[in-house]
Amino acid sequence: MKSVLFPAFAGALLAMSGTALADTPVSAVTDLNVRAGPGPQYPVIGVLAAGQSATLRGCIANSKWCTIAEAGGNGWVYSDYVTGDFGGSRVVVTRRPAEAGIAVVAPPADDVYTTDTYTDAIVSGDDAIEPIARPPAEVGTYITTHRVDPVYLEGEVVTGATLPDTVELREIPDYNYRYVYVNNQPALVDPGTRRIVYVMR
Repeated sequence: MKSVLFPAFAGALLAMSGTALADTPVSAVTDLNVRAGPGPQYPVIGVLAAGQSATLRGCIANSKWCTIAEAGGNGWVYSDYVTGDFGGSRVVVTRRPAEAGIAVVAPPADDVYTTDTYTDAIVSGDDAIEPIARPPAEVGTYITTHRVDPVYLEGEVVTGATLPDTVELREIPDYNYRYVYVNNQPALVDPGTRRIVYVMR
């Protein structure tokens, strides 16, 4: 998996509330999309590989979207899937203690950012699962030639996450997994558990 690279257009000045706080080193717990803005409606501009480190700049108040600085640019990640060292313990950023000292950043001032367009939420998996091996080429071809309208859910598309019952899973001939385009990204899903087993990047 390639390291995350941010194009120059992704960099933006972020308004911090209060005094500037120290940046926090974090790392991804799974291969994680890095987006151009705080939400699945923004394009993916890179991938933070599992175990790869980045610098957390801050998070939007009352939101799970946080901005990171890496490779000379800025990007946004979903905090359920990054961990940091808080008080000597490795903690998922979403569950950080109140006194963690993470800066509060303002959302971008554009027409794309919104908090009310999602139909449901992706549930992060507390127990990690091993992703399946790369699917056969004919599976990838089938999914791209039988593209379906994406559903937009609060959260991020990662291996092990669970999709809500409201999301329709599509069959693939002679294959035991289903597929869906969620947050505009194709993923293979175990129909029994509704957990994502492979993200097609």
